[in-house]
Amino acid sequence: MKLYTMPGACSLADHIVLHWSQLPFEVQVISHENTKSPEYLKLNPAGSVPVLIDGDWALTQNSAILHYIAEIAPGAQLNGDGTPQGRAEVNRWLGLINADLHPAYRPLFGGTRYLQDPDVIAKTQDSARTKLREYYERIDTQLRGRDWLTGKRSIADAYLFVTLLWARALNVDLGGLDNLERFSQSMLADPGVIAAMKTEGL
Repeated sequence: MKLYTMPGACSLADHIVLHWSQLPFEVQVISHENTKSPEYLKLNPAGSVPVLIDGDWALTQNSAILHYIAEIAPGAQLNGDGTPQGRAEVNRWLGLINADLHPAYRPLFGGTRYLQDPDVIAKTQDSARTKLREYYERIDTQLRGRDWLTGKRSIADAYLFVTLLWARALNVDLGGLDNLERFSQSMLADPGVIAAMKTEGL
């Protein structure tokens, strides 16, 4: 398998999970400019990361790739405890991160440039930070008494960690969220996380 990733993008979660899976893989670290090349657009017409190549098959979309890795590496137990409820719990938190938390970063990633008015853009970004704080407070509560979101390491944890890197870089208030801080420090000490971040130059 081969993963196309961009430093610090959501594809870092897939990179981490590949290390956790202990499956053989290679990584191609690319730039934003690379994602618009004709060769890359054949793999992903959206011109974004991640892309996972397995044989002659290309898979896109972060959550799909995370689930695929978990499915082909059942021994790593990255998608719950094997029960329907366990898998649903992982999906619950992965869904929150993928469908709610990640999109809430859009104004901070430059998605409001079209507004042109600096004051309006600033207000939009402040609103985004407020909403992100609400999500992180909910997640902090979930982590109370737990090392992982569902009590067991899963694909959702890798994605959450990546968003915490964004939060710190973009001045999202995480003050007082001690469970998140504990989680973040634990992840930073994880061998798979360390390896993925080193490869991506983070």
